[in-house]
Amino acid sequence: MTEPAAPKYTHGHHESVLRAHRSRTAENSAAYLLGSLTPGLHLLDVGCGPGTITVDLAALVAPGRVTAIEPVPAALDLARDCARERGQHNIDFVVADVHALQFPDNSFDVVHAHQVLQHVADPVTALSEMRRVCKPGGVVAARDSDYAAFTWYPASAELDDWLRLYRNAARANGGEPDAGRRLLAWAHAAGFTDVLPTASATCYGTPAERAHWGGMWADRILQSAIAQQLLDSGAADQAKLQAISQAWRSWAENPDGWLMIPHSQILCRV
Repeated sequence: MTEPAAPKYTHGHHESVLRAHRSRTAENSAAYLLGSLTPGLHLLDVGCGPGTITVDLAALVAPGRVTAIEPVPAALDLARDCARERGQHNIDFVVADVHALQFPDNSFDVVHAHQVLQHVADPVTALSEMRRVCKPGGVVAARDSDYAAFTWYPASAELDDWLRLYRNAARANGGEPDAGRRLLAWAHAAGFTDVLPTASATCYGTPAERAHWGGMWADRILQSAIAQQLLDSGAADQAKLQAISQAWRSWAENPDGWLMIPHSQILCRV
């Protein structure tokens, strides 16, 4: 029997993508969840990425355990490396599809997904599965940004092109880049009745913050998976991608440059 094709992840795992993802911590990316964590809990981290949030969560719930999942083995290797480097040993790494988790009902006290539901084929099914494997009285937590609500200064036609191209590419891969505004509705559709919706924002305005974000996207639009996708589909040519890259560098160098990314968050009690 032929194995099913691996999911197509819009960002890919180029160094420019990992540069952004490795800056994520439990404090800056899962603060809304931290009050629900205590030592001894068992936690499922859906779409753990390079593992920086995962390892933080594992330290907070120890001696409980964290199960970190990704749909492809290569992605899990990144998280394994992070756990090894930081000496965190209470993490199990498992290849799994959030649409059809192999874990029994009521397996985890907490189920967490950071910036995942925007990429999956069926977020309601994903949340339903996350609910199924969570113990009664436990918490399912999800946080996703909302690309259409990104805002920046000064205005830039090339950055407008970047946003349009990204949103189109994400949807071509079966995702929903404007996931944030839909999280509450998806949770209700998945059967949750006790949901606390909140929001937070990431702001890039200092020189160091602009250099990080602008430099990252200047490289990413030329070298990561989305660059090849845009070229292969004919959505953009190399000249367009170069123009967008330069626009990100110009924005980063502008002392007035500012960007805000809104995130929606849900804490769902099972």
